[in-house]
Amino acid sequence: MAEQSKSATAPREPALRPKSMRGPGLDVVRNARVYADGDSLVVRDRRGRERRYPVGDEGIRQAVFFPPANVRGTAMQRPVTRWGVVVFQDAAGRYVLRVPLEQWLPEATVMGTADLSPQDCLSRTGLKQLLDSLGVPLSESPQPWGRDVTAGPGGGDYDSAGETDVPVWNGWARGIGMAGWFIALAFSISLGIGSWGAIVAAGSLCLVPGSDVVVRVLAWWRNRGDARLAGAVVIRPSPESGADATRRFLETAAVRVLPGDAVLTNTVGEERWYARRGAHGIARLVRLTDPKTGARLGVELRDGEGQARALLPWRWWFAGPEGERRWSALVAALEIPVSDEKFKHASEVRAADGPDLWARAHQLAGDARKMSPMDGKAARRATSWNESVIGGGEVIVIPIFSSLFMAGLFSDRAPAQVAGALSALTVIAVWGPAIAHQLASRLTKDRPQVSETS
Repeated sequence: MAEQSKSATAPREPALRPKSMRGPGLDVVRNARVYADGDSLVVRDRRGRERRYPVGDEGIRQAVFFPPANVRGTAMQRPVTRWGVVVFQDAAGRYVLRVPLEQWLPEATVMGTADLSPQDCLSRTGLKQLLDSLGVPLSESPQPWGRDVTAGPGGGDYDSAGETDVPVWNGWARGIGMAGWFIALAFSISLGIGSWGAIVAAGSLCLVPGSDVVVRVLAWWRNRGDARLAGAVVIRPSPESGADATRRFLETAAVRVLPGDAVLTNTVGEERWYARRGAHGIARLVRLTDPKTGARLGVELRDGEGQARALLPWRWWFAGPEGERRWSALVAALEIPVSDEKFKHASEVRAADGPDLWARAHQLAGDARKMSPMDGKAARRATSWNESVIGGGEVIVIPIFSSLFMAGLFSDRAPAQVAGALSALTVIAVWGPAIAHQLASRLTKDRPQVSETS
């Protein structure tokens, strides 16, 4: 039912924007959108390709909201369905497109499941406003999203709106590599194929880190030449004098203001985009103050419905020598009202507990932590490819698997030497980036830096 096209034009508001991502997922955050264009619902992917779904008698007629199946379970597991799923249906009730709300909430990675109701998430994402603009009625299903409702009435396949940070082909390449290694090794042992089987096994295993390297290089290349942020007003942190701000924080964290978007980048490079107009966009700046001392604690970026969407700790962003100038620059760039408000939960924190602990009572405590200088270990974990992107102990497992053929480097037989060389290349592809990441973090990025980065 969807029509394929490609466009570089800016989407009309209200438009859904993906949750924050970093590294290989930056092109998703910057490109992917769900919006209305005339009588069509448009889903744009990371490469700018569009799927268009007509709205009306020949297309989408209604939308159904399926709440999450197990609120307590989703609070722990954080699946993509933790705030529910909206399904677009045609006149016969057949599923056309599903939209998991979690994938289209910019602050999803820093927000707890229990801190936001599924119904409120509809407005925060902008999906409720989008349905209103299209004239598509929305109803709520009595059944939660699960196996019983995943297959739509009438059967058949249907589309999903959402992108992962790592391209799908990377998962296929990694799976083929592991399967090829296991099968080739098993045949080598059982059938006595010998060195030629070792070449196939070593070459297959090389696909695993090799595909990761390709993803990272391609992401670096695309982001290097990305002009979407060109011309933005950039506000960098200005930490208070004597604070141990890290080089990573000073160089990476930023608020960028574009004509139609406000872009926040946290300490670990996660980027999220917000509209600058509409009920789901940034509409007000609120300075939070301590009810006892009157000291400024942080700045909330609130949407048109008065909900906090982002939190900037004042101590790290506007309390330094350049703080007043950068605060003025932010206010001038966003061109939205500013107000002060007492943060009542701050009274529960003693001054001796630490200047940053006030944010623990805030629903965006995770955001405050990432928009501040992070502990070196936590920053390394959050920016590590193996820990934050693919997960698991691959830096240990893959080299162990590769060591089975490393001895071939010292053999006088060509097939064994080839298998050994491929195994060595695999180890380098795994350990090289991991070691470089650790050294960069420990020696420069996550060490305190006295001077500010302008």
